[in-house]
Amino acid sequence: MSDVLSQNEIDELLSALSSGEVDVKDIEDEKKEKKVRKYDFSRPDKFAKDQLRTLEIIHENFSRLLNNFLSGYLRSYIEVDVLSVQSLIYNEFSNSIANPAILGIVNFEPLDGQIIIDVSSDIAFTMIERVLGGVGSGGLSENRPLTEIEMTLLRNILVKFINLLKEPWGNIIEISPKLEGIETNSQFAQIVSPSESIALVTFNLRIGETEGMINICIPHYVIEPILPNLSSRLWFSNSVKKAVTPEEKDALEHGITTMGVDLKAVVGSTSVTVKEFLSLRVGDVVVLDKSVEEDFEIFVEDELKFTGRPGAANKKIAIKITKSLEKGDDLDA
Repeated sequence: MSDVLSQNEIDELLSALSSGEVDVKDIEDEKKEKKVRKYDFSRPDKFAKDQLRTLEIIHENFSRLLNNFLSGYLRSYIEVDVLSVQSLIYNEFSNSIANPAILGIVNFEPLDGQIIIDVSSDIAFTMIERVLGGVGSGGLSENRPLTEIEMTLLRNILVKFINLLKEPWGNIIEISPKLEGIETNSQFAQIVSPSESIALVTFNLRIGETEGMINICIPHYVIEPILPNLSSRLWFSNSVKKAVTPEEKDALEHGITTMGVDLKAVVGSTSVTVKEFLSLRVGDVVVLDKSVEEDFEIFVEDELKFTGRPGAANKKIAIKITKSLEKGDDLDA
């Protein structure tokens, strides 16, 4: 109904006020009445809009990581988008799951409880087909359970999915999610009571010509301890990069200086026939292309860094570095 009165309605209202049919005081009292908003106790809304918005930001970052990973892993055109983040009760989510389903049960350590990753059959079979060398047209997406081999391949993919969650959740809490199992029947994936409030994150995933959904079901009680941190203000404040402290700088320097690298010295090279190689015996002499007076090359992680001469130290074979080479240096200079 429009809030703007027509001219006839205005005339009738003025006439009613003049005749005493309508009292101005009654109109004012009506305006002062408190407006009541309906609340459904069977569907408690435990997530604030600000918290759902933060979950959306987290999983938008996750979708970008997932896009990059799947593009390289499946060697195909991939497009991942967050469709929605909404608050539901678990019963509504479980009733919408197809049968057979593909449900990854994930332990969301260090938080108590589990979350569910629901992958549509079209997407699951397409990923499996791509991993096995197929074109990934979705032709295998019939309504059937997974075989043992397909289950193993899908488990490996889901483990990589889950590891990608660590970075986008890092601004809120350091998590170590672990895949506990894959269920194909929603009745065996009752991680919470049917009336428990959940946040449902829905992704649209396109692999080539195949399109399907991925849902992440996050129960309220799992992230309840960190709900105060799920605010846009705190998210952006944590996203600001902090200056590196002297302790962090020392730890980084110590880690680099104590890192192990492969070092190898190439004394020389030669060419022999297969017949000569097969006829080599202990005591045979192989003539190399370098004389004993020449320096030989020393490689660090397959990159030429030094030249050196052979020798001995404490009755052990040793190398004496004679020259340090920078990138682009001529070895003969």
